[in-house]
Amino acid sequence: MRVQFVLSEIGVGLRRNLTMTFAVIISVALSLALTGGALLVNKQVSSMKGYWYDKVQVTIYMCNKGDAQTTPNSCGKGAVTDDQKKQILADLKKLPIVDKVYYETAEGAYKNAKQQYKNSPLYNAITPDQMQENYRVKLKDPTKFTVVASAFAGRQGVQSVEDQRKVLDNLFSLLNGMTRVAWVVLAFMLTVAMLLIVNTVRVSAFSRRRETGIMRLVGASSFYIQMPFIMEAAFAGLVGAGLACGMLLGGRYFLIDAGLHLQEKIPLVSFLGWGPVVQVLPLVLLIGLIMPAIAAFVALRRYLKV
Repeated sequence: MRVQFVLSEIGVGLRRNLTMTFAVIISVALSLALTGGALLVNKQVSSMKGYWYDKVQVTIYMCNKGDAQTTPNSCGKGAVTDDQKKQILADLKKLPIVDKVYYETAEGAYKNAKQQYKNSPLYNAITPDQMQENYRVKLKDPTKFTVVASAFAGRQGVQSVEDQRKVLDNLFSLLNGMTRVAWVVLAFMLTVAMLLIVNTVRVSAFSRRRETGIMRLVGASSFYIQMPFIMEAAFAGLVGAGLACGMLLGGRYFLIDAGLHLQEKIPLVSFLGWGPVVQVLPLVLLIGLIMPAIAAFVALRRYLKV
């Protein structure tokens, strides 16, 4: 009988505050969808870092004839000599952090540059004598770039030492910045949802103050009186969380598998599969259930005198 009464009270409360309950459901759905999205973006950025940082290389560009004026300290004697190249290669192989070393000739660098800039105004400005022989070095730990840079930067025959990670760091800094903005937005949305829940519970408690007063007079406990209000908020939150899960699943499908076909348009990026998305859903549902219940409990302690 008590369970039936609590369920009937929940139904009554939802019907009386249908508009505000709908607003709670929508706000919870949007805030939790942002929460799940932010978690997935963090996982995506981490996955991309692991993938690309494993592939980045340190490039040691060696002097050509034209570098004598631009880099007089290390290239003052002109193009790199065969002895210098052999010594650089030997010293590279001695470093324990070096995994593999690839040699690229000036002709190979010229062909690659022509291919890279074939649709650019720079295409006709590139000449073979501008290209530099180079060693592309794959490190066992990409974060140890400074070891190679300190060993070879400024050395005779070496024009410059460049780390490809710098380019990726700019990209990941942008992605991390966007993630932080998403966290700020979702924090704002969660706050709005919490305030809506508190206000909805307050209105519901005020509209049923006569019933709760009678229940108190006949000996009902505080927990028994408060339970319908808490369950109403939890139900609305759970419905909103279910909508948020649907939005996350739909977003994954329409953005990557269908619709925009991002995986086909951006093949260089390995997008998250369905597994990480499904793993986030239970957390979204749990937050959607607990957050409104806690907000309702706090509101009842303040506004419902039993």
